[in-house]
Amino acid sequence: MKAIVYEKYGQPGVLELREIETPTPKDDEVLVKIHAASLNQYDWHLLTADIFLVRLMGGGLLKPKRGAPGADIAGVIQAVGKNVTQFRVGDAVFGDIAAVGGGCAEYVCAPEKLLAHKPTNLSFEQAAAVPMAAVTALQGLRDEGKIQAGQNVLIQGAAGGVGTFAVQIAKLFGAHVTAVCSARNLEQARTLGADAVIDYTKSDFTRAGQQYDLIFAANGYHSLADYKRALTSNGSYVMAGGTMRQIFEAMLLGKWHSRDGKKMSGVSAHVSQSDLEFLKTQIEARKIMPVIDRCYPLNQTADAMRYLGQGHARGKVIITFAPS
Repeated sequence: MKAIVYEKYGQPGVLELREIETPTPKDDEVLVKIHAASLNQYDWHLLTADIFLVRLMGGGLLKPKRGAPGADIAGVIQAVGKNVTQFRVGDAVFGDIAAVGGGCAEYVCAPEKLLAHKPTNLSFEQAAAVPMAAVTALQGLRDEGKIQAGQNVLIQGAAGGVGTFAVQIAKLFGAHVTAVCSARNLEQARTLGADAVIDYTKSDFTRAGQQYDLIFAANGYHSLADYKRALTSNGSYVMAGGTMRQIFEAMLLGKWHSRDGKKMSGVSAHVSQSDLEFLKTQIEARKIMPVIDRCYPLNQTADAMRYLGQGHARGKVIITFAPS
């Protein structure tokens, strides 16, 4: 089978398309023929090791241990292990396989607990756009941010993969949503349900005097003190990705900044089959829909990764294998 691999950390040029052996599923695994995959900032960080923690947290200190990009997939099951109970050959599935990696390939084996049945109203490309980004938004808003109906919620980075889902999920929970993005993405944010929009190139919401019950920052860049100033007296700030400085500040200083009733924290999303099923239900009810910026064929994965790395994608970047 064809697969994208890399043997050293670096820019997208280190990615190679190779022929490798098609895997065989273990007892608790399924073999999936992949129809589409999506790229996340997670994949960029694993490839470039631009955040040094990647090397310390299992990525490999000097060189990548896995060297196989792709966490989000959608495809059709080709074989099942003897202990698999939830799926059968021919089932269309989607999921986040970050635990095993290798989604940028024609086939992959993954434990059944990482997958769910694909939403019936989505193409494979659309389904591949969902897992990591939507689950991050869901867990960040619901679990970490404790979102409540009627709250004033601000989504920073509302045009990206996580941000586009965050706007819709916040509306799903009954919040009044303010979306922060660039001018070219304001109309998209309104279409996704934002009640108010802010062009960050013209206005700094942390200095505008408005305060919010919950700020969800997808790849935010302000200091914790700035975010704190824009929170209500018992408001919460949730970081979902960003620079090494942002991550370290949230990890090291978040509790110190949370001493006066305002909560400053980050979300480290975990794979959850139940959350995939929840999202599937909302998608089939058309309350949430993925936003796709560009699609690239497998042999152009390096170009797709370069585009992702520029940080201006409007929604998700998809790798395609076969027509849906």
